[in-house]
Formats: sequence, C-alpha cells, structure tokens
Amino acid sequence: MKIITDERCTSYLRTGHPEHPRRVAATTAFLKTQTELPVIWAGPGENVSDEIILRAHAPEVLTRLARPEDFDEDTPFHENISTFARTSVAASLEALRTARNGENVFSLMRPPGHHATRTKSMGFCYLNNIAITTLEALATGAKRVAVLDFDVHHGNGTEDILLNQRGVEFFSIHEHPSYPHTGAENAGHNCFNYPVTPGTPRLTYRAKLAHALDDLRSYRPELIAVSAGFDAYVRDPLAEGSLLAEDFYWLGESLRKLGVPFFSLLEGGYSKDLPKLIFAYLKGVEGK
Repeated sequence: MKIITDERCTSYLRTGHPEHPRRVAATTAFLKTQTELPVIWAGPGENVSDEIILRAHAPEVLTRLARPEDFDEDTPFHENISTFARTSVAASLEALRTARNGENVFSLMRPPGHHATRTKSMGFCYLNNIAITTLEALATGAKRVAVLDFDVHHGNGTEDILLNQRGVEFFSIHEHPSYPHTGAENAGHNCFNYPVTPGTPRLTYRAKLAHALDDLRSYRPELIAVSAGFDAYVRDPLAEGSLLAEDFYWLGESLRKLGVPFFSLLEGGYSKDLPKLIFAYLKGVEGK
C-alpha cells in the first residue's frame, strides 16, 4: 500500500474547527507504528499547473484563494491556503499515476475537496481534488471513469463539476437532509445519488452502499476515483451515521474485488477513531 502525504498539510489551523491537522497527523503516526500492513510512503509530486485546475474551476476560484477573507462560516481563510490546496491536488494526481501503475494507493492529505464547486470554495474544501484528477484522467486517455463518494455528506462540488461530463459516472451515498442539502435525486445523465436519512440503521445504510457499488460495477469503468470520507461512522461528531470500522473494511474489500484500478482520497472523518477507520479500509483494499 502506498500512502501519499506531506507533513506541510498539517500546518494550518483554526482553533475549534473540526478540519484539524490532527486528522492527518494522528493517522500518519498510527500507520507508522502498526505492523500488519506494509506501507510505502510517498510525497505529493510536482506542482500543479493552472491549466489542469482550470478544467474543473473557474479562474475566480484561484484568484479568491489569495484574498485574506473567510470563504464562508465553515471555510476559513488560512495564510498560504492556496499552496496547501494545490499540494492536496498534486497528491491526488500522484495517486492517479500510482493507480495506473497497478499499485494500491491512498492520498492522506488535507484540505479535502468534494464540496468545492466550479465557482466556489466551500464546506472545508478549496479545490476539488477528485474532480480535477478525474478530468486529468480523461484528458490523458481514460474513456470510462467512475467516481465513488462514500463521505456522509453529498459531494455537491464533484457533481457540479462533472455533471453530464462524457466518460464519467458519479455515485454518491450520503445523509439527506444534511449539509450541503443537495443530492436528494439523480442529476443529469451521469450523477447518481443514494440518500440515506440521518440515523438510518447500519445494515440499511450498508445495503445502500452495496446498491451503489452494484450500479458502479454495471458501468464497467476502467478506472475508479474514490472520495473516501469516514464521517458516516457511528461516533463521528458531524453526522448521524451508523457505520463501524468493519464496514469501511468491507468497502475497501468490495472495491478490490471489482478488479479495476482505483485510487482513494481522504475527504471527511472527524472522529478520534479516524486512524483506525482508515486502517480498516486500507486492509480491505489490500485483502489483509
């Protein structure tokens, strides 16, 4: 298993904000001390060109990153946030290259990305890592890419950017009604939403995940991009999910059994148990 990370992504902080550097720092420390899963550590690769980012975002998104004002009540401005966001994108692109080389890979970075729309940074997200990387995959030869988002919150930004994009299907399993209050229905011809109500029993939630995976399999993608959020966990403070660590293992295992190259990017997950949840997912990916 290759883990892509960069300790610089833990360098920004807004006191009291759930998008905290310990999410990555604690997970890195845990993965470096465990002995069950061999890990290869890698950095995020080269700087990302504006051209690659602007396939997904309007130019004003890049301009706005430099203005020292909060984006909204959930999404604060941080000094050098443009650099942090670009580095997270670079890690995502490196994950794509790694998956294409036949390796299992997880991008353990912040900030996350799936709420950032074509024109707006929001929901703790500044640039949409998964959408940028999916469009790069298409631009470099991929014909059929599936995007799976199992974060407890709807990937509204990813949907906004990839809506009706040829060569992509988007599958999002999420709580609704819940932030960002989107994803109640399918959108366009390629965005498929699987809403679950807050407090849905665990086995019902897992059945909805299985339904989405069956639909994804039917699409017969050649590559899968995964927005891996761990906030559907039963003890996550920002949602009312019901999943356990073994369910994230099952998700990783289910993706492995599809037999299709895939890469995973960290989105949400704010419980103190996040390191163990990611570890369970990675063991499923590796079949350990």
